[in-house]
Amino acid sequence: MKVDIPYGKENVKINVPDDNELLVPNKVNVKNQDKLIEDALENPIGYKSYDEFSEDAEKLLVIINDATRPTPTSKVLKYLLPVLSSHPDVKFLIATGVHRAPTEEEYKFILGDTYNIFRRKVIAHDARKNEDMTYLGKSKNGTEMYINKLVPEYKNILVIGSVEPHYFAGYTGGRKSFLPGVASYKTIEMNHKLALNDEAQSLSLEGNPVNEDMVDAMNVLNDLNVFSIQTILTGDHKLFAVTAGDLHKSFDAAIEYSKKIFCVPLKKKGNIVITAAPYPMDIDLYQSQKALDNGKLALEDDGVIILVSKCRTGVGEDAFLELLCKADSPKKILEILGDEYKLGYHKAAKMAQIGVRAEMWAVTDLDCETIKKSQLKPYSDIQKAVDDAVELIKSKDKKPRAVVMPFGSLTVPLLK
Repeated sequence: MKVDIPYGKENVKINVPDDNELLVPNKVNVKNQDKLIEDALENPIGYKSYDEFSEDAEKLLVIINDATRPTPTSKVLKYLLPVLSSHPDVKFLIATGVHRAPTEEEYKFILGDTYNIFRRKVIAHDARKNEDMTYLGKSKNGTEMYINKLVPEYKNILVIGSVEPHYFAGYTGGRKSFLPGVASYKTIEMNHKLALNDEAQSLSLEGNPVNEDMVDAMNVLNDLNVFSIQTILTGDHKLFAVTAGDLHKSFDAAIEYSKKIFCVPLKKKGNIVITAAPYPMDIDLYQSQKALDNGKLALEDDGVIILVSKCRTGVGEDAFLELLCKADSPKKILEILGDEYKLGYHKAAKMAQIGVRAEMWAVTDLDCETIKKSQLKPYSDIQKAVDDAVELIKSKDKKPRAVVMPFGSLTVPLLK
């Protein structure tokens, strides 16, 4: 059987075993995109209208996602252009978390047609610049909340986010625009260490220490006036739904829409899983790891999981590769984590948890030595990787069964 797998902005056709299951985000009816935005703004959840919010805001800070997410920021900004372009004091803060600042091309992707209008008002958050941070207090878990000083300075915050499952925070969106979005490196490191907990997993909010820490950290920001716009996209990045209003209530409402798309029933696990990080989530190995983590939910023990991602800009967070390079096996990585932790180690830990029970292979543009250091077997050809996996499974006297996830970063398999 032939299936399409995204690699960068292109699709590659591959042959997979006859016994296979294709998992893609659920298909839904898509309505007029401008109407979705308009309806959400006119019917805010638990909050005054957007017009009232903007009219009352003498200074306005707009927090938007970076290029690692397909958030339709440009569509929302285009709709809000008449209000934003006439505002006397508006700034845009890119919620990079610990990612690098966007490139010129990525700024154009994020802001679209509004980039030339607002480019002088756009600032990329830099979590490592301590002089740009201000301390606001601690969460119950002891996370020290250092946040970009523009947030308390402006007080009136418009947040534009997108909501989809996240492998350790439960879901992206909502509170995530603040932590990790515009928090300091130290704050993010303290929060993300909680990802080592078994309860920190996709779709999990209640009892998830990472999510609960994010929500609790928001309590130190209770003096802010926040209007939230949360978007939900289909697997092919079309706008499916928009919620607006109170940060937490609009987030909760968006989750219900998100479940309809990204939670996909799985008939039976496979001994071969092919999971792709689609553009723009293929920016680096650090981000592409999410496709691995979702793919593991469809994988039998002692099987093979194949990550497909261009990793366009390299590996990503240095500490992630640093930990992977310290060990000669996934088991050793987990042993090291008992003694030390740095930001980025959580991703290595999640990969190691897969590696102790299955083979991990990767088709990327990265050099072979880097992939090997990352505890992955390197391939440059998707079909070759699949064919080798089939032969390996046959050598174990098993019938190959493949689960194919072309949008692995956005698909959460739920075993029936």
